[in-house]
Amino acid sequence: MARPRIVIVGAGFAGYQTARTLSRLARHKAEIILLNPTDHFLYLPLLPQVAAGVLEPRRVTVSLTGTLPHVRLVLGEADSIDLKGQTVHYSDPEGGEGTLTYDRLVLAAGSVNKLLPIPGVAEHAHGFRGLPEALYLRDHVTRQIELATADDPKTCASRCTFVVVGAGYTGTEIAAHGQLLTDALVRKQPLREGMRPRWLLLDIAERVLPELDERLSRTADRVLRRRDVDVRTETSVKEATSNGVLLSDGEFIESRTLVWCVGVRPDPLAEGLGLPMENGRLLVDPHLQVPEHPEVFACGDAAAVPDLERPGQYTPMTAQHAWRHGKIAGRNVAASLGIGERRAYRHRDLGFTVDLGGAKAAANPLGVALSGPLAGAVTRGYHLAAMPGNRIRVAADWLLDAVLPRQAVQLGLVRSRSVPLNTASPELVHVAGDADRRDSPSEGAT
Repeated sequence: MARPRIVIVGAGFAGYQTARTLSRLARHKAEIILLNPTDHFLYLPLLPQVAAGVLEPRRVTVSLTGTLPHVRLVLGEADSIDLKGQTVHYSDPEGGEGTLTYDRLVLAAGSVNKLLPIPGVAEHAHGFRGLPEALYLRDHVTRQIELATADDPKTCASRCTFVVVGAGYTGTEIAAHGQLLTDALVRKQPLREGMRPRWLLLDIAERVLPELDERLSRTADRVLRRRDVDVRTETSVKEATSNGVLLSDGEFIESRTLVWCVGVRPDPLAEGLGLPMENGRLLVDPHLQVPEHPEVFACGDAAAVPDLERPGQYTPMTAQHAWRHGKIAGRNVAASLGIGERRAYRHRDLGFTVDLGGAKAAANPLGVALSGPLAGAVTRGYHLAAMPGNRIRVAADWLLDAVLPRQAVQLGLVRSRSVPLNTASPELVHVAGDADRRDSPSEGAT
């Protein structure tokens, strides 16, 4: 008899962990297929360090075929799912089409950028959800500093002003690392006398990192302000143009750079299933199964998973939860095939880490608030432990960055038109983890 087929859609935090768990538990009793647009798992929490030139791009990618034995990778992006026929239709990277039948389906499609109806944002802002965006931002910031040295004072100030919207994990880290990057650039290529790169971090909330403990928030705020990052809370963007942004308080900031980090929304793939949803996420039971469709499981940002620690609520869209969802989903899919026993999803918050660049960080492992170099060591130690690969290469890049100057050059690999905010690229859609890493909860979740 043919072995049952398990199809996993998406290789973000949840999908990757599901595949890894099933590779260990069910490799002899089932055919495991992972459908994903790229051949790697992207470790989103370290993406700001790629944009800042601390890490090389490949350091934050982990080969799917190299780390998931007994799992067959199918390169493609899921377009639709036929629940009655138990098939997944997909498009491959070269425009072809295909169909996969399944006996068990795990939907872990992740999330995409969340847009707000603000004039000009979709046209003039860039998100931060994948490698293309990180590489584009790195080149763009470098180019603005290089061009500013030959411009008149007004244009120079505009080029050297960088606006980040959203003071969650991602936005805070981008602003923190960005200020260090531009300061390093101008040391090699000084601007006009009296001018310095300026980073603004905006958020409608009353404080940075509003989802975290106030002590961590104060630590991050203090580090940012000491670096002269202009932190503006209770402030949002009213309109964006090619020359700058109009703030909600009426001030116009001249700038050529607008980074959009206001969070994410679930990938729209599940919306076409006609099943009960909760704010764009597919409703599942505590075992991550879809009611009335026991052959279908969902996890990560794609799933509204009941929070058994807080009755009546659902687990937030964070990498911390997505990673753990994947492990339980893998176990329960195996259990549905007679391998082991299924488990309900329960969690215990282990804390969060926020990398603020250099030796600075804010962390609360197991509820203990830390700051300064100790928090920095804990944060980097956590990331090395959490990454499913490339640990030695990442540690080597950190060491080199500490003793050698960064290479301030444009690679020219990604153009602005290739990373529009209003269109989800393959990196953004069915890979992008199940978490905006911080804003999307995943970033520094431990």
